[in-house]
Amino acid sequence: MHDRSVQIHLGAGAIIVAAFLVLFAIPTWVSSPSNVPNIILSPLFWPWALAGLTAITGLGMILTSIRAPLSTQPETSDVEDRTKAWARLAGIAVVMMVSMLAMPRIGMVWTSMLVFAITALLVRTSHPRTALVSAFLVPLVLYAFFAHVAGVAVPQGDFVRLP
Repeated sequence: MHDRSVQIHLGAGAIIVAAFLVLFAIPTWVSSPSNVPNIILSPLFWPWALAGLTAITGLGMILTSIRAPLSTQPETSDVEDRTKAWARLAGIAVVMMVSMLAMPRIGMVWTSMLVFAITALLVRTSHPRTALVSAFLVPLVLYAFFAHVAGVAVPQGDFVRLP
């Protein structure tokens, strides 16, 4: 399978997932009180936003793959690369399990920082400094917004509590 067809398949999959979210999952499993004063604080807002962004991403993948030239180079499959890919996938699964165990103990903000940094290093990002700075700043900015502007309680840990 060429890169172009993989891109089209991934884009179509993203659109199907977005359609499933919009048509079935969100209406079935997400409920919201009718008197929410701010749309951003509604439990429906972020699932709808994520579904919309997923659909836009899928559409973008399909459109960019259609415009891309068809590759004539044959595929190469390196067993070592597959082994490393499976190892990274297993590493991500471990990170997810550990994050679920760590969140009640050290809190959502600190857990998010660690998970972001470990994931960036695990996928071998080409911008490690930017990823580490983002791993520190993004959770802090989100905490500041939700805790101090939106007035939403962010889960804190047992050891360190943010103001």
